Amino acid sequence: MWAYIVRRLLLLPLLIFLVTLFVFGMYFFVPVDQRVRLYLPDVAKAPDASAKIIAKYGLDQPFHIQYIRWLSNLLKGDLGWSQTGQQPVLRALARYFPATLELALWAIVPVIFIGIWLGILSAIHHNRPLDHATRVFALIGWSFPSFVYGLLLIMVFYAWLRWLPVGRISDWVLRLEAAGQFKTYTGMYTIDAILNGRPDVLADALRHLVMPVFTLAYIQWALLLRITRSSMLETLRQEYVMTARAKGLAERVVIYKHAARNAMIPVATVAGLLLIGLLNGVVITETIFNYPGLGSWAATAATQLDILSVLGFTLFNCTLLVLGNLFVDILYAVIDPRIRLE
Repeated sequence: MWAYIVRRLLLLPLLIFLVTLFVFGMYFFVPVDQRVRLYLPDVAKAPDASAKIIAKYGLDQPFHIQYIRWLSNLLKGDLGWSQTGQQPVLRALARYFPATLELALWAIVPVIFIGIWLGILSAIHHNRPLDHATRVFALIGWSFPSFVYGLLLIMVFYAWLRWLPVGRISDWVLRLEAAGQFKTYTGMYTIDAILNGRPDVLADALRHLVMPVFTLAYIQWALLLRITRSSMLETLRQEYVMTARAKGLAERVVIYKHAARNAMIPVATVAGLLLIGLLNGVVITETIFNYPGLGSWAATAATQLDILSVLGFTLFNCTLLVLGNLFVDILYAVIDPRIRLE
């Protein structure tokens, strides 16, 4: 298995090279005067500075020279300047990632456990009222886009009932940070609140997470429920399950020890991809709830033609996708010992 992991990791630089070559190629075809605006927003007021920027960054040079220069900076850990974040791209990624990670961690736990649990229950009670109810639940969740649920939650719980806030944290917590009364260790407010011994900050952070987490979780529940149900139904028809029942084993043992574990292979694939998607930054959800994570930052960068930020975000996604798929492959071998990674 270790040889397999090493081979997969060795492919990562090649994949990153191909992805950056493609994205940088699109960046190259953007007119030079537009690329100058990444460094100088108001070109008309400083024409001399525009010429200096073109000469400094070689924006008028051939594609291969510009790409090699950018790639050499990348190897030094320099991804360029993020005009959107007003800081280096690498620092912007480090700044926005904890917010997305916190949202993903709180969303993925109910997604996996509730989605799998409902899928197993639905398969066990096939064509019974519980099965029909969970299928309707999944159909509704999968039929509407996430922004519909997000807007409904905002309308009911924020605008009407005023129970839950939008954003990531309240202003009074930010004032505590500015005054040095709240230390940031991880960038995730729920974790940092525990480390600071501040239950009031923890409660505030959780209140801000309720609506975006539920918006993400409901749609992912629906997908995972359907995958788990289909896989379980197929597994329950296998001969070894019938044999286990014929031996007189308890139904709970048959379901959870024999059938469920063997049905988890496709479920693990979907769950791993869901987690990768959440970590990449859920653009729509973060934008709706004014949640300052990777998704909202990348969306703003794309609309403002901040190409260097988009390149950095693409590199992050590519790396995360490769590592996430590797993790899913390893998980296969853990779930089913018959699978050998060679």
